Order: sequence, then C-alpha cells, then structure tokens
Amino acid sequence: MSGIIGKKVGMTSIFSANGKYIPCTVIEAGPCVVTQVKTLEKDGYVSVQLAYDEKKEKNTSSAMKGHFAKAATTPKRKIVEFKKFNTEKTLGEIVTVEVFAEGDFIDVAGTSKGKGFQGVVKRHGFSGVGGSTHGQHDRARAPGSLGASSWPSRVFKGMRMGGRMGGDSVKIQNLEVLKVIAEKNLIIVKGSIAGAKGSYVTIEK
Repeated sequence: MSGIIGKKVGMTSIFSANGKYIPCTVIEAGPCVVTQVKTLEKDGYVSVQLAYDEKKEKNTSSAMKGHFAKAATTPKRKIVEFKKFNTEKTLGEIVTVEVFAEGDFIDVAGTSKGKGFQGVVKRHGFSGVGGSTHGQHDRARAPGSLGASSWPSRVFKGMRMGGRMGGDSVKIQNLEVLKVIAEKNLIIVKGSIAGAKGSYVTIEK
C-alpha cells in the first residue's frame, strides 16, 4: 500500500460545494526519502523504508549516518516501513504528497495526547453521579467497589480503575482526502486524527 510520513499541523474547517460545514485536519506530508528497499530474497519480506524531517548530524549515531549516506540523504528524525508499496521505489527516491489524490480514502496512525494519571470518570466515562450504594456514598467521582471480599479475594484483571491515560498508538481508518496542496506538501483530510500539533503521523492509502 502507498503511504507517507507526515506531521499534524492542526484542525480547521471548510465548506463543501453545497454549503455543508466540514471539520478537517491539515497534515504536512513529506517529502520523504526512500532509505531502504527490502526484498523477499534478501530480507524475507517486501517493504519500502521512508525517512522524514531533518535531524542534526551531531545527534545521529555513526550507524545511522552510514545508513542515510547509502541513500545519499541527510539524517532524518522519523523512519517508517511500508509493506507492499504500490509502485516500485529506488534508494534515494523522493516520495511526495502527490501519491494521494482528492477523493482517496486513507488510514492515519498517530500517538494520542498523554493525559497522565486520570480517574475513572475521565478515563472510562463513569457517570460520577455517586449515590449511596456500591461501596461509596460521599465521593461522587470514586469508582466504588472493585469486587467481592472473601471470594475471590483479589481484583480481576481488566477492572476499570484510575491510571495513566493517553500516549497510545491510534489509527483512524477511512478518512476522506478533501484537498491536496502539492506545492506546500499539505493534505487536508475530513475529520480528526490522534495526536498533538506537530506530532508525527503515518498515512496509508
């Protein structure tokens, strides 16, 4: 599948031809460099490795400097493999946002915003109304009872409790491409995607 690495710019909105209000996300996609082409004979599977976003040479290890030198490119921050790329790619080739067209449907994967430690109301959507049953009566946002006492004398795995929230890998599927602005390496997709502004995302057709 064709794909590219990008960076979330932020959200905006546009109006369709019939005047419908459409919320959308702007993504800076590429340009990316092909830094490795894996083959079935040599690597056991077929994939194309893309690299994106400039990185200082002093912050790059010697091994990675050599890896990028083979592709005749400068060190990059983000590297992602795409299996079974639709078109043949060669080492050092540039992949731009033009691999997508208006009307395409894509999957966008990113890392969701980290929220730190959160309680059950925010993390799991508990009502927070409270009440005088289920093990608590004067703390509206408390989770209540975690289970029976004498048996099983433990908390079952998967119990919904407070804890660290966010920072997960999230893929949003079947987002429509509303516009491709090739000269600015921008792609505008319908709806929202995971991640903060400036975070890296992976786009697959």
